[in-house]
Amino acid sequence: MSESNDQEQLNQTDQPVEEEKELSILDNLKILFGASRAFWLVNQVNFFDGIAYFGILNLLTLFINREVGLSETWTGISVSWFTGGVTLFMFGGGFVADKLGVRRSLTLCLMGLLVGRMLLVGSPMFGGFATDVALWGALLIMALATGVLQPTIYAGVKEFTDPRTATIGYSLLYAIMNLGIVASTIVSPLIREGAVGKEAASQGGGISRVFLIYVGVTLFMLFLHLVGFSKKTEDRDRVVEVVKDEPYDGPKKSFREKMRELPFLDSRFIFFIFILLPVRTLFAHQFLTLPDYVIRCFPEGVGARYEWFQGLNPLIIVIFVPLIAAFTRKVNIIKMMIIGTSISAITTFILVPGPHLSTLILYVVLFSFGEAVWSSRFLEYVANLAPAGKVGAYMGLAGIPWFLAKFTTGFYSGSMIAHFIPRGGMQDSGTMWLIYALIACITPIGLIIGKKWVEKGVLQNA
Repeated sequence: MSESNDQEQLNQTDQPVEEEKELSILDNLKILFGASRAFWLVNQVNFFDGIAYFGILNLLTLFINREVGLSETWTGISVSWFTGGVTLFMFGGGFVADKLGVRRSLTLCLMGLLVGRMLLVGSPMFGGFATDVALWGALLIMALATGVLQPTIYAGVKEFTDPRTATIGYSLLYAIMNLGIVASTIVSPLIREGAVGKEAASQGGGISRVFLIYVGVTLFMLFLHLVGFSKKTEDRDRVVEVVKDEPYDGPKKSFREKMRELPFLDSRFIFFIFILLPVRTLFAHQFLTLPDYVIRCFPEGVGARYEWFQGLNPLIIVIFVPLIAAFTRKVNIIKMMIIGTSISAITTFILVPGPHLSTLILYVVLFSFGEAVWSSRFLEYVANLAPAGKVGAYMGLAGIPWFLAKFTTGFYSGSMIAHFIPRGGMQDSGTMWLIYALIACITPIGLIIGKKWVEKGVLQNA
């Protein structure tokens, strides 16, 4: 079978459609902006929660340490517990989305986020042990709500796009989230400076004011959802029908048969998500290793402006994800995954010769470009691989590599920093980045080896 025929089957969904004709980039954009109202309502949640979630996450360590009063050790544990909890709850969050439906799941998640973020902002006011209880309660509620929200959004894109809008729909989902991150990066320091002045803001003041704004954003997001996203809209705009549980008159399924239907026993699914773990470690190093690398290995002027590098990544994602998806909509998904992960992995070798500002900027730009190539196609592959009615479950479990990357990378990143770039000692950052680059290369090599076998899973579900 030719590659073009393979791709036509890969792009099929649960409903038969007429054979597609080759579309221009302009045609693709017209289809994109003509997508259903429900698709855009899902993405308004995606955008505003991108602002609030990442805006809070970027300042959460400072807030817990300075305003709640926990030690640096317990602050780190709290933030790690929260971010890990988000991913952990995603594993089961997909089942919630499949059971309740996209609209109702979004409603419950947004209500939970509003309560959790309000409790977070108010936690320092309780005083004593009650403050700690309020903080951890807020983190638990926010982690649970966010963990269910993410696979629900993915399932929404699957339900409200057709074969002509699916690829761009997933790329837009990723780009809109990053647009929210860019917005929070720009607005946050302005709010803090307006609240406490420039000098205090430079020391991390004004965080509570920022968090209050994000509570307002959450309330506004919930209002738009309740007003705009009715059951009628959901039923009218759904393209992929949700498979409902119906009475089963046949022989009772054995425990083994039921277990074989679960996503984590789908060998292609497990291989695909776990082969991405090595390159995912590079994403964890963006917040585990890169800050210390920049501060310890570069002049003070560069280290003081580390946030600029944080904002560069999502900005590139916003620009290039939709463009790349539009130009490569007909290109084989696994081929795009190989290209994108190769760029992300190989780019890391740029840092091996040593710390230079030009190579640091080039690394951030190229690494982000590689992410733009493969990240949204990852979501598309998982959604296409999932059987009808199990999209949310597959999407939730697809977060396992990110969960493992955050926790396993953290176990050794600190020791690597202390060994290769110690504070005030002899530094060998090149060897550190060489090791990380070689680890990341396992992903594209594994995808190349398993390409044909991995593709068959989507063809069988087409």
